[in-house]
Amino acid sequence: MENLQCQCGHVNPLGTKLCESCGRSLTDKEQNSKLVDMRYEGTARRSQTYNKSIIDKIWNFFSSVKVGVSIIVILLVAAALGTILPQQAFVPANTEATIKAYYADTYGSVGRVYHFLGFHDLYSSYWFIALVGMLAISLVIASLDRFVPLYNSLKNQRVLRHPSFMEKQRVYAQGPGADDTLQKTEAKLKELKYKVRTDKNGLLAEKGRFSRWGPYVNHIGLIIFLVGVMLRMIPGFYVDETLWIREGETRAIPEVPGYSLENVKFALETYTGEGEEARFGEALDRVGTVAKNYQTDIVLYQAPNNSLPGETDNLEVVKEYPIRVNQPLKFDGYAIYQMDYKLNELKTMTFALTDQETEESLGELTIDLIDPNESYELKNGSTVKLLGYYPNFSGFENGEPQTASPLPDNPGFLVKMTTPATPQGETSFITIQNTIEPFGPNQYKLTFQNAEMRNVSGLTVRKDSTLPILGLGGLIFMIGVAQGMYFNHRRFWLQQTDSGDILLAGHTNKNWFGLKKDLDQVSAYASLPAYTDQQEETEKEGEPQS
Repeated sequence: MENLQCQCGHVNPLGTKLCESCGRSLTDKEQNSKLVDMRYEGTARRSQTYNKSIIDKIWNFFSSVKVGVSIIVILLVAAALGTILPQQAFVPANTEATIKAYYADTYGSVGRVYHFLGFHDLYSSYWFIALVGMLAISLVIASLDRFVPLYNSLKNQRVLRHPSFMEKQRVYAQGPGADDTLQKTEAKLKELKYKVRTDKNGLLAEKGRFSRWGPYVNHIGLIIFLVGVMLRMIPGFYVDETLWIREGETRAIPEVPGYSLENVKFALETYTGEGEEARFGEALDRVGTVAKNYQTDIVLYQAPNNSLPGETDNLEVVKEYPIRVNQPLKFDGYAIYQMDYKLNELKTMTFALTDQETEESLGELTIDLIDPNESYELKNGSTVKLLGYYPNFSGFENGEPQTASPLPDNPGFLVKMTTPATPQGETSFITIQNTIEPFGPNQYKLTFQNAEMRNVSGLTVRKDSTLPILGLGGLIFMIGVAQGMYFNHRRFWLQQTDSGDILLAGHTNKNWFGLKKDLDQVSAYASLPAYTDQQEETEKEGEPQS
C-alpha cells in the first residue's frame, strides 16, 4: 500500500495523521482543525490502515473498543441471569437427569429453558468461557494495535517540530526572547525533574511518560486474570465438589485421584443453656437448638500407584483428622471443609414375614437402604424378592411408583413373597406407614420390626491453583490504575527562531492545571512570552453573546 510523504521529505506509513519527523498535518481533517489530535501522537494504527485479508478483518474486529465493551456487557448480563435461579452446585441432585428434572419440576418451562441454555452451570459452561476468551483476545489485540505505534512514536520523537505543529497545541506562546532564554528554560525544567533534550535552537522537555502505559498495564492485568479464569476449565487447576459421606462409609474423593475418605463418626454438640452457657438461655428459648460444634472424624487413605480409579481395597492410611467448621483437612493442595450434615438418615430396615391371620413369623430380613439385595431367603424355603426399590417414594404416576431422589428419606418397596403355602407368590407395595396389595388380599405380609439410623456429613472438596494467577492479575491491574490515574505525561517544545522570537508549545494527557503551574514557574524564571490556552479561547468564542 502507498505511504505518505511529507513536505519535509519523511515517508510516513499510510494512516499517519501527523508527520513522524516534523509534526505537519497530513490529512485534510487535521489541516483544517484548530488543535491537533495527540491521542496516539497522530501515528498510523494497523486497524485503521489494512482491511483486505481475513487476518486484517479479524484484527480490526477485535481491536474495536465497541466490540470489547459489547463483550463485557454480554458477560455482565449473562452473569446477572445466572443469579435468577440457583446454580447447579446448590441443587439437591447428583446426576444430570435429576438436575434437569429438578429445574423442570421446580420452575416449570422457565427452568427447562434455563437448563437448556446452560445457565444452571453458567461459569463452567463452554460458551461463557468462550466469551471470556474473546474478551482476552480483544484486550490483547486492542492493546497491541495502540501500544506499538504509540511506543515507537514517543521513543523516536524529534526535538525540532514544524511551526504548524507548535501552533496547533493547546498551550501555545510566541514572542520575543533573550539570548539566554533557552539556557535558563533548560535549567529550570531540569530543576522541575523534566528530562530535557536539545537540538540546535530547539528544546524538548518531558516527564511522566510512564503514565501513558497505565491503560496497557491494566490490560495486562486483566489478561492474566482472564487466563486464570479460563484455567479453571482445565482438570486439576480448580476443584469445588460436594461429598456426602455416611458414618462407617469409605468413598473415593471426587476429582482427587488416588485418595479415599472414611467417615468414622459424626458428632454434633449443641448449646445447653446450663452452667457457663446460662447467659445464652433466653436466646436459646427463643430460637431453639443451636449447634455449638459439628465435626467429622475421618481417616484419609491413599491407594497404591497401580490401583484402579475409585478402588477402595489395599488402601494406605495417610492421616486421621477431625474436620470442623473452619478447620479443614489439607493435603496436596486440597482442602476438605465441613459444610453441612444430616442426622438420623435411615440405614437399614428390618421386616418380618408373617401370616396375617395367625401372626406366625417365617423369619426376618434386613434391607440395606443404600445397596439392597434382589432376593432374601427365609425359613422353610420362603423367599422375598425385591421387584422395585424407591428410596424417596413420592407417589404414583400412571400406576407406577416414583422416587423424588436417591436418598432413603421415605423408602418404598415392591416385593413378591413366596412361601410353601403360596408357591405362586404374593405381591405387596410397602412404605413406612402403609401396605398396598395391588392384586387383592394376601395371606402374608412384611411387618416392620425396626430401623437402624446413621448420620451423614456434608463435606466440600476444594482446590484452587488459579488464585496466585488471579491475585497477580489483580495486583498488576491496580498498578496500572494508579499509574494512569495519579501521574501524567507533560511535554514542552521550545524553539528560538533566527529573528530571536520564541515559539513555545505544551501538551499533557491530563491535568492541564499542573502543566500550566510548571510553565508559570519556568516563564517567571526565563522570561518566556505569555501563553494562551487555545481550547479555552475556542470554548469562549462559542459562547452566545449576552
